[in-house]
Amino acid sequence: MIKRAIISVSDKTGIVEFSRQLNDLGVMILSTGGTAKLLHEAKIPCKEVSEITGFPECLDGRVKTLDPHVFGGILAMREKPEHMARIEELGISEIDLVVVNLYPFKKTIMKPNAEFEECVENIDIGGPSMLRAAAKNHKDVTVITDPADYEIVLRQIAAAGNTNYETRFALAKKVFEHTAAYDALIAQYFYSISPDKTLPESYTITFEKEQNLRYGENPHQAATFYRNAIPVAGGLSSAIQKNGKELSYNNIADTDATILCLKEFSEPTVVAVKHANPCGVGSADTIFEAYQKAYDADPVSIYGGIVAANREIDAATAEAMSKIFLEVIIAPSYTEEALAILCAKKNLRVLVLPAISEAIPEDELNFKRVLGGLLVQDHDRGIYKEEDLRVVTKNVPDKALDDDMRFAMKVVKYVKSNAIVVVKNKQTIGIGPGQTNRVGSAKIALDFAGEKAKGAVLGSDAFFPFSDTVELAEGYGIAAIIQPGGSIHDQESIDACDRFGISMIFSGERHFRH
Repeated sequence: MIKRAIISVSDKTGIVEFSRQLNDLGVMILSTGGTAKLLHEAKIPCKEVSEITGFPECLDGRVKTLDPHVFGGILAMREKPEHMARIEELGISEIDLVVVNLYPFKKTIMKPNAEFEECVENIDIGGPSMLRAAAKNHKDVTVITDPADYEIVLRQIAAAGNTNYETRFALAKKVFEHTAAYDALIAQYFYSISPDKTLPESYTITFEKEQNLRYGENPHQAATFYRNAIPVAGGLSSAIQKNGKELSYNNIADTDATILCLKEFSEPTVVAVKHANPCGVGSADTIFEAYQKAYDADPVSIYGGIVAANREIDAATAEAMSKIFLEVIIAPSYTEEALAILCAKKNLRVLVLPAISEAIPEDELNFKRVLGGLLVQDHDRGIYKEEDLRVVTKNVPDKALDDDMRFAMKVVKYVKSNAIVVVKNKQTIGIGPGQTNRVGSAKIALDFAGEKAKGAVLGSDAFFPFSDTVELAEGYGIAAIIQPGGSIHDQESIDACDRFGISMIFSGERHFRH
C-alpha cells in the first residue's frame, strides 16, 4: 500500500494538483527545497525531509536527501522480515512512492554562454540516487520521473491503494532509461569541452525520440527516428516541415546525405540525391540557375529524389521544381509565393532549415552500426589541403579548371565508393557510384556525360590502381583528372596522361564513403 511519498521535482508541471490528490487519498508527503515551499504555499500538508533525517539541507542544497532515513525507507524489501526489523530498530519508515525529476542540466548547457560552474551545479546527485534506489526496489516502491505518469498512478492508488506490478516495472524501466540518458548527456558535455578528444574505453551516447516511423528501409522493418539530445542547428532534426506526408526512413537518410553534400558549398548551390547518392549538383550566380544545373545534370534520376538548396527558394525556382515529382525539398527559407506553389502539391514534403549551411560541429562524430558493435569516426571534413596538391603530369591544368576540380572533389566525397564524378562549369555531368572496381564507376560516369565530357574534369575518391581509368577518360576527351594518388602503379597512370595530353593532380587525400 502507498502510505508515504517523497516528492522533489525541478519540473513542477502538475505537481500541485498531483500532491493534492495524493493527500486526499491519505498519502503522507515528504518534500525538499523549492517543491516543499510550493506545496506549503498551496496549503498541501507535507513534511520537510530534514524533519525525518534530523539533518538540515546544507552545502547550498547539494546535500538534502542523501541519508539512511530516506534510502533505507526506499530500499527496504518488504517481504524480508530482517529488513523490516532493522529499519524499525533504526527508526526508519518505509517510503512507498518516489516522485523525482532532475536538475535541468540539458536546459542549462543549452543556454547561450552558459558558464561551466553553472552547468556543474545543475548535475543532480540525490535525485538520480533516489530514482535508481526506487527503481531497483520496484517490487515494493512506485517511482515517477515524468509528469505524464501522474494520472495512471493516481488512478490505481484510488482503485486499490497501490499500483500494480506491471505499472511499477514499466516505471522502473523508464527511470533507468532516463538516468542513463542524463548521465550520458553529462559525459557528452564534458567530452565536448575537453581538449582531449580521445574516445573513452566505454562509449555511451544518448538520443531522444523524434518520431516512430511507418517502417524502415522496407515495409517489413520497424523503425524510429532519434535526434541528438543537444540539437544540431544545421541537422535535419532541426528542420521545420511546412507541407507533405510524414518523412519516411529513406527520406530521412537521403535528406541527410543531401544536406551534408550541400554544406560543402558557399555559392548558390542545389544538390539532388537519389538513393543516398548525388545525382545532380549545380552551382551558379542564382539559386534558379543552380537548380536548372542540378536538374539538367540528370533529369531522369532526380525524379522522386531529394533536393536541397542553400539559398531562399523564389517563385521561379519553386515553379520549376513543381513540374516534376520530388519527395523532399529543403532550403533555408522560401518566399511566400514559392511556399504557396510548393505546398499546392499535397504530398510534397517541404522543409525549412535556416542553418542548412552551417558547418558540422567539431565534436559531432559519425557512427555506423555493425552486428555486435559500433564504428565511430570523425566526419570527413575538407577536401584537400592546398599545399598538398601536386601536378604530376607534364601538362599543367588550365587555371580555368581549378573551380571544377574543387567542385568535383566536394561532390565525390558524398558518392558511394568506388566513386567517379565528371564536372564541367560547376555542374555534375556524370556520376559513377559504388562499383566494385574503379573503371566500372568511370565507365558509368563517362557514358552518362557523353559528348559533354570533352574538356571536363574527372574526380576520383581514391587512387587509380591501374592506368585503365585514364585510358577510358581519354576516349571521352577529359581535360584534367584529380585524384588522391598513392598507388604503387601511380607512374603508369601518370605516363598514360602524358601520352594523351591529360593534366593530372594528386590531392593526397582519399575520400572513401562506404
